[in-house]
Amino acid sequence: MSPVLGVDDVSVRRDDRLILASVDWTVAAGEHWVVLGRNGSGKTTLIRIASLYLHPSSGTVTVLGETLGHTDVRRLRARIALSSSALANRLRPELAAVDVVMTAKYAALEPWWHDYDDDDRRRARDLLARYGCDHLADHPFSSLSSGERQRVLLARTLMNDPGLVLLDEPTAGLDLGGREELVLALDAMAADPRTPPVVLVTHHVEEIPPHFTHCLLLGDGRVLGRGEIGGVLTDAAVSECFGLAVELDRRDGRWTARAATGPGSRPLA
Repeated sequence: MSPVLGVDDVSVRRDDRLILASVDWTVAAGEHWVVLGRNGSGKTTLIRIASLYLHPSSGTVTVLGETLGHTDVRRLRARIALSSSALANRLRPELAAVDVVMTAKYAALEPWWHDYDDDDRRRARDLLARYGCDHLADHPFSSLSSGERQRVLLARTLMNDPGLVLLDEPTAGLDLGGREELVLALDAMAADPRTPPVVLVTHHVEEIPPHFTHCLLLGDGRVLGRGEIGGVLTDAAVSECFGLAVELDRRDGRWTARAATGPGSRPLA
């Protein structure tokens, strides 16, 4: 079986700056990945490539069995669910939450661009209910709290039965309650065997849901580690990734990190 996402020797260069350097990464069916790294490590660039909105300077990208540069990306994008702050900012503020979800059927931003039927609207409302937002279905997107908006966007990702779900920093800007609600929703999503592979981009190990299986560590555009999450998230690897000596702990499937305080525990960079 071909991988759901394959990134082979991918590099991205802008002028004299190398944003991604020879990245190799494969996401297979049944896997849920965290992409972890500090600001400027190349995480969002990698997600833009995976979502077919950016071509690499070199290398090969395959998504759902098709190769970037040799396929109709407009058609293929409809099979990839993407949630990001850039997408949220493009949504019309007056758009009702139910329409935010429903328009994902055609990877669209407005309901008048395509035709929808009662089944589409029913499915959108059911997905909102799945994430505790059914009572917000007819509310303008701009009137929702940050946490409510993120759960609506999460519901949107499943509208079209996608083959791959990409989440670019969905917890950014959330308070503690909103973050924990979203982590619980993401964990339930990952625990459901019907859910396609999910890729979650974050800066914080505390935001990793327990049922996520794999981790990709990025630093300065390079892969510092990849594989099953328990083998990748080590004190040494995360310390290198963030340039600071840290200690990790895992309890009930949730990770925490803090600066190391023992002898010799000083910043690495």
